[in-house]
Amino acid sequence: MPQRFTLAELDGAAALLHGGGVLAYPTEAVFGLGCDPHDRAAFERVFALKQRPATQGVLLIAADFAQVEHYIELAAVPAGVLREVRASWPGPYTWIFPRSAEVPAWVAGAHAGIALRVTAHEPAAALCRAFGGALVSTSANPHGQPPARTAQTVADYFGDVLDGLLDAPLGGQASPTVIRDALSGAIIRA
Repeated sequence: MPQRFTLAELDGAAALLHGGGVLAYPTEAVFGLGCDPHDRAAFERVFALKQRPATQGVLLIAADFAQVEHYIELAAVPAGVLREVRASWPGPYTWIFPRSAEVPAWVAGAHAGIALRVTAHEPAAALCRAFGGALVSTSANPHGQPPARTAQTVADYFGDVLDGLLDAPLGGQASPTVIRDALSGAIIRA
């Protein structure tokens, strides 16, 4: 079984992430798999767990704008667009931005941009605060299986090969967040 953490044990969960671990944690609608986005070995383990090609890329989830700002090529984003996005955060909105040089190439996969969300879901936000930055967020499921909506499903899917699990409630949304292109407004995932 993966090491289980409660919301009272966020420092332990953050230490596991800093040590190169892969952690499942609750998001707005489903459990996510996360790791330090700058740790390539941990990132590759996420994709091995999911049995999914790494070229698909992932989004990063954060507790506040400061945790994602340095990943955005701000000069390429009109001020009005940035205001609109910031007005939607924290919230269940994922936006794709032109990415800065701070984004590790493996995080974006074959994509030109970077998908970012400042979450209003307190367990996920608290995890990002404890970690001290944005985290990789991709649904906790093997490729082709439905995303896990319970801690038990996460454990059933991954067993001992998952390092840790933050056992806390989901945010109550029926489906994963909408992903939109920040510059065009186009919906990438409804």
